[in-house]
Amino acid sequence: MNAKPNWLGKTLELNIEKVAHGGIFVARHEGRVVFVSHVLPGERVKARVFEDRGASFCRAEPIEILEASPDRVPQVWKDAGVGKAGGCEFGHIKLSRQRELKAEVITEALQRMAGIDMKVTVEAAPGDDESNGLGYRTRIQLHVDEAGTVGPYRERSHEVVKVKTLPLAVEDIQELEFQNKNYQSVENIEIAASSAGQIQWKIDGKLKGDERLIERVSGRTFRISGGGFWQVHRAAPQVLTSTVLEMIAAAGIDKKADNLDLYGGVGLFASTMAGRFGNDLKITSVESFRQATDDATLNLSDLPNASAVCAPVERFLNEKASQGAKPQATIVLDPPRAGAGAKVIDRLLTISPAHIVYVACDPIALARDLKQLLAGGYKIASLRAFDLFAHTHHVETIVSLVK
Repeated sequence: MNAKPNWLGKTLELNIEKVAHGGIFVARHEGRVVFVSHVLPGERVKARVFEDRGASFCRAEPIEILEASPDRVPQVWKDAGVGKAGGCEFGHIKLSRQRELKAEVITEALQRMAGIDMKVTVEAAPGDDESNGLGYRTRIQLHVDEAGTVGPYRERSHEVVKVKTLPLAVEDIQELEFQNKNYQSVENIEIAASSAGQIQWKIDGKLKGDERLIERVSGRTFRISGGGFWQVHRAAPQVLTSTVLEMIAAAGIDKKADNLDLYGGVGLFASTMAGRFGNDLKITSVESFRQATDDATLNLSDLPNASAVCAPVERFLNEKASQGAKPQATIVLDPPRAGAGAKVIDRLLTISPAHIVYVACDPIALARDLKQLLAGGYKIASLRAFDLFAHTHHVETIVSLVK
């Protein structure tokens, strides 16, 4: 077998063909795939190879755009130009085109990994088109280097980049201007702001500012302590809960069944489900993080048949599966980026609920889990996708599955 050539450091002229998962784009050169960042389909570029391990592919960065796409715009975060600050890798692409590219990634993942032929449309978050997708992040994380410089990491590294602005952050976070301060003997700064005006930050895990954030979603109030999970986009909690509740209403729900909110965080879906379908709804939120579970307990405290359990989802479902199938239940799950995984999906199939609503932030993990669910007898009743991470490659998908 012939060894692959090593192109490390070589400059290539490339025609960019399509988008790939992970916010990179695909070109081909002399029979090999070249993954290129910061470009667009249809562009012709000069790119320098920065990684080549001798496999069937290598990775490159553009050094010159020879023929630009009409969808290319000036990078919305000047500090996030090629090879600079991470977290805005689609900032050089027209916002509407970003959504088309994300739809292509979801569509391809569903077809290739799960055999699902479905044309997907990615919907805009409310307000994003008017703001050009800026000022939406309610949570950011910054790092500090040995010189005290505060900023994001450079792409693909742990090098802190000095930046002047944080244009994706909400105004309350921007006004703090942490990126223009100097810290000594600090490694990490996390900042969170609420729609009600509270703000908190953690410096190497030490909480400052407001002890709790207050949020109001779908008629329910949520208290979130330092470090408790909450959606990043200011509009995301309302967008996601409204969609989940619509899918549940369409399928129907048995209020006395063992309904579950898996990976439930601070109880967002469990609480809003009870708000929509009645305070007597039986619902259990399951979350492995103790602090989030404590928040969920507080947020569900006025609901007589709602509870929060602190346990790994797989272990909780093992116990439920051993009790036998209860097919009338509705189960909502919002797993981390890696997805639910084969063991959790297997337990769901054993429990066999009437309705599953899967909230996913990674198309590949979603497609993998959907393949197993479809093989287990479920059908997709509806699917919607939302751009809740403008100027990045991330996208949120919600799928309703019924028997």
